[in-house]
Amino acid sequence: MAGATIDHLVSVIIFLAATLLFISFFNQTIQTAVIYQQHRAVATKCSDLLDTMLLTPNNATIRTWTAFGLQDPEFTQYTLSPFSLMRLNSSTGTPVYYEKTGMTYSNTTVGLGNFLFMPLSDVVNYSSALRVLGINSTYGFQLTLTPVVTFNITEVEVQHSPLSLSISVSGVGFPFANAPVNYRLMPISLNGTYPNYLTIPNQTGTVYTDAAGSVLVPFQNFTPNENLTYAFVAYAHVGGLTGVGFYAPPSGNQRVVPFVDSLLTQKVILAHSYDVPNTSVGLPDNLAYNATFVFLNEDFNFQEMPLANSTGNVTSSAGYPFGAITIPSYNPGILVIAYGNGATGGVVMMPWGLGSLAFPVTFGGNPAEQEWAATDMRQVLINGVAYQAKLSLWSYKGVQVIG
Repeated sequence: MAGATIDHLVSVIIFLAATLLFISFFNQTIQTAVIYQQHRAVATKCSDLLDTMLLTPNNATIRTWTAFGLQDPEFTQYTLSPFSLMRLNSSTGTPVYYEKTGMTYSNTTVGLGNFLFMPLSDVVNYSSALRVLGINSTYGFQLTLTPVVTFNITEVEVQHSPLSLSISVSGVGFPFANAPVNYRLMPISLNGTYPNYLTIPNQTGTVYTDAAGSVLVPFQNFTPNENLTYAFVAYAHVGGLTGVGFYAPPSGNQRVVPFVDSLLTQKVILAHSYDVPNTSVGLPDNLAYNATFVFLNEDFNFQEMPLANSTGNVTSSAGYPFGAITIPSYNPGILVIAYGNGATGGVVMMPWGLGSLAFPVTFGGNPAEQEWAATDMRQVLINGVAYQAKLSLWSYKGVQVIG
């Protein structure tokens, strides 16, 4: 009798253990299914939200957006406004304060000498975008726009010899083989009161890359030295894809720094680098500058547009005003500013319209800090230049599996 009772108790214990184990497994399965459904809902929301951003037009010059839209109003499909993109507050660059204007600027600069500073009062910040999109406190996101075509431009260094530039062009994981490359060299003399843009034979032209996506461009009539510098811009296009590359030789510690004052007035102010971020308190340093505006027409030919008040001086230290120029067009292009003071000189470039220099953009939060994020991508055009738009989206409503 005792043995039967023990067997019965053991059977009950085993049954209860099996039941609890089954419930635990079933609970994990249910919660895993719930998480899967939530991830699927976030992925669907990510795709819808990305299309909302890319297919909604907006007026880039209006300070307050009622909708978060990046589409170019003059086009359809995935063609984005280069000026709306200038207004996205970069989440990767450190904001810059300029004391002479008393303003802080969003920083989308790509290396020294390639600037894009927008006043924070005119940019769209992350919290405003969440609110306008109607996902505040519900979702977070990061939007990145990356050029599909990349350039690597270097000087072939042979001392005291004519300039030769090596160009390498690639797409996403493949070389841009047999692609036409339209280029423009802007030779600049630093002698004289202001820098002077020179004219030489063959400073514009078209070359073709080889099977590895490379090509050498020689300029037999131009040899850079301490008094001669240059800026170089090139566009490659094949198979419906267009990319842009640019290069200017590195210069000294002094340079002119352009700040966009307003998209509405098309005004750009010019500062001395010694005053950025803080106004220098030492002896004044002066730089003479000469600015020009270059853009690419529909036939991939470079055109130059004269600027009013294109020459002037910027001087560091308090009490000296900044320079200012006005870009007379809403055509996207490149603002090229040559500067010098006899002892040093160089060139800086700023895109007027984001795609003109193929600057990348990162806007929003950081998906690396999240447990899980959905991603979706689209191929877009910005001023004819091919970009990849990627949206990462995460939900603030989390579910954990209970073991």
